Amino acid sequence: MSVSVEPGALEQLVTSEAARSAGSAGPVPDVFSAECPSRLVLEHVTSRWGVLVLAALIDGTHRFSELRRQVGGVSEKMLAQTLQALERDGFVHREAYPVIPPRVEYSLTPLGEGAARRVWELARWIGGSLPDVFEAREAYDAAR
Repeated sequence: MSVSVEPGALEQLVTSEAARSAGSAGPVPDVFSAECPSRLVLEHVTSRWGVLVLAALIDGTHRFSELRRQVGGVSEKMLAQTLQALERDGFVHREAYPVIPPRVEYSLTPLGEGAARRVWELARWIGGSLPDVFEAREAYDAAR
C-alpha cells in the first residue's frame, strides 16, 4: 500500500509539529538535513539501549545494577555509555551518593519523561504489530 503526499506536505508537517512541540519562535531543526544536530539526540533516544533504558526508568529511580538486570542483554559498558549519553542530553538525572560502597541512582528528568513515554508507546505498538511484521517478512521472503 502506498500513500500519496503532496509535495512539501511532509516538510510542513515536520516543521509545524516541531514548532508546536518547541513552543518558541526560534528556528526549527531540519531533521532531514545531514548537518542537523538533532540527529545525534535522535540516535541516543531511539537506539536499542536508549529506548529500553528510558522505558525502564518510566516507573521510577533505579540503580545501575537494577537497570542492567531489567534491560536484558545489555553489557555493563553499553549501559554506562547509554546512560552517559542520555544524561548529557538532559534526559536522565544521575545522583551519586558519597557512601562506601558508592551508590548511584538514575531517574528521568522532565524532558526524559516526555521522550520515554513516546518511545515506549512506539515499542508497545511494535510489540502489538509483530504478527503483521512476521507475515510481511514471510511474504517478502517467499517472493524472493
